[in-house]
Amino acid sequence: MIQEADLEALRGSVRGIVSRPGEAAYAEDTAAYNLSQVHRPEVSLGALDADDVANAVAWAAQRGVPLGVQATGHSASAPMDEGLLINTSRLQNVAVDRAAGTVTVGAGVRWAAVLEELVPLGLTAAHGSNSRVGVVGYTLGGGLPLMGRSLGFAADHVRSFEVVTPDGTARRVDPDQEPELFAVLRGGKGNYGIVTEMTFGAVPLGEFYGGQIVFPEEAAGEVLEAFRQWAPDLPHEASASLAFMHLPDVPFVPAELRGTAPVLLRFGFFGSQEAGSALLAPMRMLPTLRDTVSPMDYAAVDSIHDDPAGPLPSVERGMLLADFGEEGAAELLRHIGPGSGTPLVMAELRLLGGALATHPAVPDAVSGRGAGFHLFILGIPGLPAEDAVEAALVRLATGFEPYAVGSLINFHGPAGDEQDRSRAWGPEAYERLRSAKATWDPQNLFRYGHAVPPLGLMDSAAG
Repeated sequence: MIQEADLEALRGSVRGIVSRPGEAAYAEDTAAYNLSQVHRPEVSLGALDADDVANAVAWAAQRGVPLGVQATGHSASAPMDEGLLINTSRLQNVAVDRAAGTVTVGAGVRWAAVLEELVPLGLTAAHGSNSRVGVVGYTLGGGLPLMGRSLGFAADHVRSFEVVTPDGTARRVDPDQEPELFAVLRGGKGNYGIVTEMTFGAVPLGEFYGGQIVFPEEAAGEVLEAFRQWAPDLPHEASASLAFMHLPDVPFVPAELRGTAPVLLRFGFFGSQEAGSALLAPMRMLPTLRDTVSPMDYAAVDSIHDDPAGPLPSVERGMLLADFGEEGAAELLRHIGPGSGTPLVMAELRLLGGALATHPAVPDAVSGRGAGFHLFILGIPGLPAEDAVEAALVRLATGFEPYAVGSLINFHGPAGDEQDRSRAWGPEAYERLRSAKATWDPQNLFRYGHAVPPLGLMDSAAG
């Protein structure tokens, strides 16, 4: 338990707000985007700058106080129930260097703020399907971009980090300075300290063609078979995913869609309308309810996936698939197709490959480069019943185990036991992460969420 004298020492070392349970700042700084993940640390800090972060981490290291960090709360994967949670959402600097082709952001910046700066300049970056997600946390998990088949993983574009390591030291980390730490930060999530600033490359933005095609539920089998045949032959400039929706009758769903089960093709293409239309022609031969794919103002790119704008409770699980074939397609339809009666809200198949399969020049810890598809399963707790949602999620995930080749840490789902968390990395990469953890965080201060145990910790416990 943190003593009052220690709290006073913390308050005296930072400019940000130190708060305890029951205080307004505590509720704000500990709130996660996934409302089913409720953090209850002993104390929270709303950091105002990198000095606050460094001083707070040093305070924790001296006392052996466990640490957690969040900015937008999208990375919450397991409740934090002790220690100090540092909120970095107030670190909001954004600087574009057009000559260098880079963007530098503070730890609390969301992708929307970056795109607001880049798009008028004819540039974009390796962002995801939802620009309300924080840039740094997304990238530390590898970052699966909306246009990843053309751009690769977000981590591939990082030039440098400013990071506070678990001893409280602020360091600049890049391929030349601390290259081993640079490697594990990209894909190792929040295991090695708190990134306060990050610099990454921007990319030119030309014509863009994108949107959704919505198919009726009864066409799900036909659409899935067409997608399975069509998607792998797409050029690298095109990205696509197929989502099987079962939309509940709740206020956050548009009234006309409540209680329906459409199938959504999400499509994006760096290229002309003529070339994009030719690529989409096979899918447009199927019966459709709506087709919004057209030349798009890139500022409206969130509309392709149309993710919910605000926090929601959810249960989820992600899996990398080598492939899934006819048997896998039949398995998916059995769980979430017409007549399945599933309580799950969505199962999405996202095409990988292209630049996502390319290994970067500088080593990293990102998984998924050999996978063909990503499967993401989503449910809402309590709709219709807690046990039913969790059981349906487990059944679908179990049914796809024969095709699974791990997971992406940002889509992994709740952090389970150590064996479950290790799914996000191959065995060699996982041992490298554990070795780095022993070097940089031997006290295992960063032990929440998708935490990697230091090499030696579990081994000595097992012995």
